[in-house]
Amino acid sequence: MKIATLIKSVAIVTTLAISSVSFAADIDVNSNENDLAIHGYDAVSYFTDSKATKGNQKYTATYKSAIYQFSSEENRDQFKQNPERFAPQFGGFCAMGVALNKKLDTDPTAWKIVDGKLYLNLNKAVQKKWSTDIPGYIATADRTWSGIQGVSIAQLDAE
Repeated sequence: MKIATLIKSVAIVTTLAISSVSFAADIDVNSNENDLAIHGYDAVSYFTDSKATKGNQKYTATYKSAIYQFSSEENRDQFKQNPERFAPQFGGFCAMGVALNKKLDTDPTAWKIVDGKLYLNLNKAVQKKWSTDIPGYIATADRTWSGIQGVSIAQLDAE
């Protein structure tokens, strides 16, 4: 192999590796391998329609390097104007899980708005347990989040 070809190949691989890191969702946002947040559900619909609504690939916005999908252009525009208002708490990780010092995925249909903030849970069974003391679990999760926010799931699982 020619040295010039080898150097070009290494340069391309390095560039791709750096690009994939720079575009990956922040470590404090729950997203899939394609950086899609809330499994593609519309974060605004929880507030405007009081229900979990699947988003559409036509209407997207990026926040904290994660991609959010929306069911309408209007919802996307509302989100873009004030993403902090609509984005789920704890980066979209399970609110109960955060209270337990874990970053767990969520079921977008296991949700609740409390004091104008969107909280998601792992599933409906976990949400039922979380509902037994929502203020207490939120207070615990608020304290815990600052300590685990920048920690990877793998690191938390290893502890």
